[in-house]
Amino acid sequence: MDGERGEPYAGLEVTSAGERYLEAAAICDGQVAPLLGVLRDADPAALAPRAGSRPGATAERHRFLARTAAADVTAARVLEPHLDALAILAEAGLPQNEPGHTWGVFAAEARDAVLVATQHDSSWVLDGVKPWCSLGGRLTDALVTARTASGQRRMFHVELTSVTVIAEPATWVSRGLADVESGPLRFERAAAEPIGDSGWYLSRPGFRWGSIDVAAAWWGGCLPLFSALLTRAQPESASPLLCARVGRLFRMLDSTRLALERAAQVVDAKSVESVEGGPVGEDAAAVLAHSVRGTAADAVAETISAAHDLLGPAVFGFDESLARRAADLEMYVSQYHRGPDDVSLVAHLGGSAAWW
Repeated sequence: MDGERGEPYAGLEVTSAGERYLEAAAICDGQVAPLLGVLRDADPAALAPRAGSRPGATAERHRFLARTAAADVTAARVLEPHLDALAILAEAGLPQNEPGHTWGVFAAEARDAVLVATQHDSSWVLDGVKPWCSLGGRLTDALVTARTASGQRRMFHVELTSVTVIAEPATWVSRGLADVESGPLRFERAAAEPIGDSGWYLSRPGFRWGSIDVAAAWWGGCLPLFSALLTRAQPESASPLLCARVGRLFRMLDSTRLALERAAQVVDAKSVESVEGGPVGEDAAAVLAHSVRGTAADAVAETISAAHDLLGPAVFGFDESLARRAADLEMYVSQYHRGPDDVSLVAHLGGSAAWW
């Protein structure tokens, strides 16, 4: 799974912009500012290829995200939504070609925080509160979902630097992703540009492919912890139980790698074949995304558990890099909704066992 110097895909060819981001990731120590600086200055089209844009593009994208997460999990957490926003704009036929922007995607909803979109002639404004806006007070732009007068969800582009967008105070106490504050934003008649029609954000093919990008980052973030565990298992005196645990973890991480590789092939082919050989469409895309994300989330949980059990308190008490990585991963993967996502997975299976 690892390349030279313990890095995943160490021989991966990346753009100069990608190399600059990886360099910033390697020295950022979980701090967001240097990462945003690189993203702001980079050519948006030069960081990573868009999923499905050409043969091999999705695998390259996954590998870049994994390599970034292996360098620093916070760096991957900042990069992934930036790339997702650019992909969404391109899918809507609105490519963002100018540097100077840092992007977020805010689609979470809560009962006590409602964001409403109102149309006035040909223009739109947003009013209300949007929860879980990671780095909302530090980014320049975001793609935000809001409810229209008909109650439907629609996506909008908003400039976060406007005085009509206010980052509300939030007591962000997380030890993981500590510098990626995820508080609410308040919109007060904020000018907004619609991106796609109502419902388009969730129904477009790229919604599923973007969710797999996150799994690639989760996987890459596990690899340095696995390397530390493998080193512990190497001496001849290593406990057979320790070695068995590391072997089990390898199988889970390798299964995730294979799942990501298969997903990349499917995305680039832009179709999923059923047993009968015909295209399956949205259900198959949803099953693929749920399966990959669940496999990756399970591998993350096992990695963190094995690290705590086998590396012991000394590592997590005195090794800043590994301790922060475990905390960052645990916070990052908490966005996976294990029960509800598996319920959704079964709903897309459609009563058929013919998925192999």
